[in-house]
Amino acid sequence: MRLTEHELTVALTGTAKTVLGSGRKFRKGGADIDKVWDETDRFQRFKLLDSIGTQIFPVLTDLPDVDVPVGGRPSFPEEQIRESVERHIGDDVGRLRRAVTVKARVALVQAALAHLPPRAEDDLRLDG
Repeated sequence: MRLTEHELTVALTGTAKTVLGSGRKFRKGGADIDKVWDETDRFQRFKLLDSIGTQIFPVLTDLPDVDVPVGGRPSFPEEQIRESVERHIGDDVGRLRRAVTVKARVALVQAALAHLPPRAEDDLRLDG
């Protein structure tokens, strides 16, 4: 799937905020995730973004190109995402670890797709 730099940045940041917000500290405390994100130092943000990016970018780019109407977001069935995730996981992991890794990465990719901004008029037309 082809995405613009802006779309990838928004998707990655949104996914990182989702991961950060799913931590026990934030669920119990009810902190505002945007405020916590802004207060996180740059190196901590980099580590989180790098970790998530290395897991989701290969899968996002492996998904097929689809026509997305202006104002819409691309969507894919979970099975298609799972197949793409499985292609990017090495054979050197055990069955249980592989199953957990696949499930976690599918959730990350789904979060990234949910955070993609609506497609703008001039974004990545497939005709050229």
